[in-house]
Amino acid sequence: MSTILHVSGRVLIGPEEVRDELWVVDGRISFTAPTGGEVRTVHGWVLPGLTDAHCHVGLDAHGAVDRATSEKQALADRDAGALLLRDAGSPADTRWVDERDDLPRIVRAGRHIARTRRYIRNYAHEIEPDQLADYVRQEARRGDGWVKLVGDWIDRDLGDLGPCWPREALEAAMTAAHEEGARVTAHVFGGDSLRDLVEAGIDCIEHATGLTEDLIPLFAERGVAIVPTLVNIAGFPEHAKAGEAKFPAYARHMRALHARRYDTVAAAYEAGIPIYTGTDAGGSLPHGLIAQEVAELVRAGLPTQAALSATTWGAHAWLGRPGLEEGARADFVVYEEDPRKDVRVLAAPQQIVLNGRALKA
Repeated sequence: MSTILHVSGRVLIGPEEVRDELWVVDGRISFTAPTGGEVRTVHGWVLPGLTDAHCHVGLDAHGAVDRATSEKQALADRDAGALLLRDAGSPADTRWVDERDDLPRIVRAGRHIARTRRYIRNYAHEIEPDQLADYVRQEARRGDGWVKLVGDWIDRDLGDLGPCWPREALEAAMTAAHEEGARVTAHVFGGDSLRDLVEAGIDCIEHATGLTEDLIPLFAERGVAIVPTLVNIAGFPEHAKAGEAKFPAYARHMRALHARRYDTVAAAYEAGIPIYTGTDAGGSLPHGLIAQEVAELVRAGLPTQAALSATTWGAHAWLGRPGLEEGARADFVVYEEDPRKDVRVLAAPQQIVLNGRALKA
């Protein structure tokens, strides 16, 4: 028998359930003390592995990257405590990661699906509306239960953000995805595309900076989740500056979205809209920023418990992955201090346990 890991202290099973200890036996969580074997004990506060529900392993600012670069990205997330990733669009094949016991679990959304010449070069399948349903079905079969659309992007004729898809194409696309057993999420910065996306049946919106008072009840009623990616939204002023000379309306819009970002998230939370953590790492941002994103949610007005749930208990349930449960794969993070008192504790993991292996002390 391999060495048994014993964790004592406060095991945060869920928002309302706390235990005093757990054991890792043969890579699995147990709440019953084993009767024999060599035991190593760690003391601290335990959370399920953190979740980055919007990142891009296998992608950088120019498109797909090689395996070595993808590995560095995944390791950066792991070392930050993010042991469950939802890869919200990547042109790279990262299935090989599933064979590695030392890398995070990835829930994939296939490759981005965008309108022709309406997204970042080399990122997406660039297609027209009459092709959307077929491409959604294709990516649903390639992914792990998710499909990623680009819902809006700068429209050169408008000189500002504009919707990418007509309503009828979206309705056909949502039907196709749901028939394949997949959920659909979409990149959306502005607000003009949101009603059509939600009423067509979308499951999640990324960024959601365009969420307004009139749309919030619709999101809440339909249970459409948002992943705010506030560490990415922090870059909106730079995007505005870069585009200002050619697209001044776009620049003004981006600055306005940035200015109200915290109010937008706070209003969504107060309305009961599900919120989960994501960083948008892998494009222009580095991986390993999940602790910063949790802190940003608290800064936006979420209670500490809600911000923790957005990256742990709630996020695991939303993605259909187990947390700290009897017999579950041992993926968790140990901290020296109580993250319920200050989420900044998440930036300094004491011990990371992935697939039952203690990887960082």
